[in-house]
Amino acid sequence: MKKLAFIVLFINSFITFGQGDFSVKNSIPTNYFDNPMDIPMVLSGTFGELRSNHFHAGLDIKTKQREGIDVFASAEGYVSRIKISLWGYGKAIYITHPNGYTTVYAHLKKFNEKIENYIKKHQYKTESFEVQVFPSKDELPISKNELIALSGSTGGFVGPHLHFEIRDSKTEKPMNPFLFGIDAKDGIKPRISTLIGYSLDSVSQINKLNSPIQLSFIKSKNGDLLAKRIFAYGKIGFGVNTYDQLDAASNKNGIYSLQMNVNGEKVHEFIASSFSFSETKLINLAIDYDRFANLNQRIQKCYNEPKNNLSLYNTSINNGILTIEDGLSYTVEIIAKDFKGNEQKISIHITGKKDEIIETADNKTTPFKIKSSEFNVFYLEGYKVAFPKNTFYSDFYMDLEVKDDAIKVHQPTEPVRRKYTLTFNVSKYSDEEKNQLYIASISKNGKTKYESTVKKKETFYTSTKTLGKFTLVKDSEKPTIKLHNFKNEQWVTNFNTLQVKISDKDSGIKSFRAEIDGEWVLMELDLPSGILSYNLSDKNFSTAKHILKIVVIDNVGNLNSLNTTFFRKK
Repeated sequence: MKKLAFIVLFINSFITFGQGDFSVKNSIPTNYFDNPMDIPMVLSGTFGELRSNHFHAGLDIKTKQREGIDVFASAEGYVSRIKISLWGYGKAIYITHPNGYTTVYAHLKKFNEKIENYIKKHQYKTESFEVQVFPSKDELPISKNELIALSGSTGGFVGPHLHFEIRDSKTEKPMNPFLFGIDAKDGIKPRISTLIGYSLDSVSQINKLNSPIQLSFIKSKNGDLLAKRIFAYGKIGFGVNTYDQLDAASNKNGIYSLQMNVNGEKVHEFIASSFSFSETKLINLAIDYDRFANLNQRIQKCYNEPKNNLSLYNTSINNGILTIEDGLSYTVEIIAKDFKGNEQKISIHITGKKDEIIETADNKTTPFKIKSSEFNVFYLEGYKVAFPKNTFYSDFYMDLEVKDDAIKVHQPTEPVRRKYTLTFNVSKYSDEEKNQLYIASISKNGKTKYESTVKKKETFYTSTKTLGKFTLVKDSEKPTIKLHNFKNEQWVTNFNTLQVKISDKDSGIKSFRAEIDGEWVLMELDLPSGILSYNLSDKNFSTAKHILKIVVIDNVGNLNSLNTTFFRKK
């Protein structure tokens, strides 16, 4: 059991910072919140870390590669939100505190008894595993260091860990827990592994190239990095692949700050202190998205693309863009820091020289030009592709092609800001065929994935943010249902759970329903394994013989059901 912390005055224990939205200095209590787990603070993820389509909003605390470790409330307050979902945060608790902040605990395995009983009432009332409720201030009060849950791995395909956040209660903006005194040992400086130079218009160049160029560097005796001198002209920018490693973990975590100086003057700075969820997808402008799509490498830019107004930027003179003049010399320093102040620096010496460009960026043109500020619609051989205004961040020529009963909607190398609509003409198919067909995206290795499909009489359409190939796929097979930890007509008096394995190899499972003796019962689905589990303690059994019925429906409506008998002593 976690030891109760002594009550201490924290009036004078504050830090201040000013950044982005926080232009007015904010006082942050540094000893108000305790670590939410009574184990060493070892992290697999840090605040502001670059993730797919978002910045990481909290800390991922390692749980020794197992589930079921005690999770405690970091401070007193009340449970203001409980959300249970198959995806995302899985089982999550939100605790609102009297000091104006809210803590979040996600991927939980199980809540404490009072929270578990509270949420199960709502699940049974709605007959749904996935629920979201907002208890009042008086319903679920919480004391500091109270055991609130056990750690888990809920929320899709995630390994065991606790995701922990601190948010401003009014704005719901997540804030870096390190700012509040939450601590993890870190004596290792960040690493810069890749340096990229960018020519930012048609007349600019780096080493006679108008296309992105990877720049070589060496490590000096003091540990700093020194890039080979470059020759450049015009508007250029830089980006780096950088990460931090903390003590006792090999995970490549996010850095706290990334700063660029030009001739000793700070011109650009990224600080992972706070952001809003509404802006987090701007990460796709903050990185080299094309390189990420092709090489799965995140290069963080040290300059701002147009429309990138992230509040995570503390300083940005001329948007971090350098204008190199012929005959002048420049020294650029890029410094990656972690929260503890450990840093890695790379120096770049530039000589301004206007040369003949020997290689230019590939600016392919097609008949399908996207104007990002306008509505764009294209028709191709039984397909319609419609892009609302601001689907994309910039104008470009789109690659559209119909081949082998599939349509190619560009490549996944452009960040998609909002959903677009892809429509298939299905008038040539019979009603029976239409019932079994769905729209699917096609991965690079040829695998198909169900895309939410709306069916009309003559057309099917999907709204998606995915770029790439799409086709129609037939699914005529029912989902499968198999008993997992018991057999038909088995006595299960000494069992804690009943488990059933469900799967669907084509369109995927849309819904499931479980009943015992004709009454709905709560079964939890573990997505990676496909195992449905029923906790036998949820029901008082008045007789020995019972009928379990499972109904599973896939995404095109194929239905399968299973009826089985089990016995249990009263």
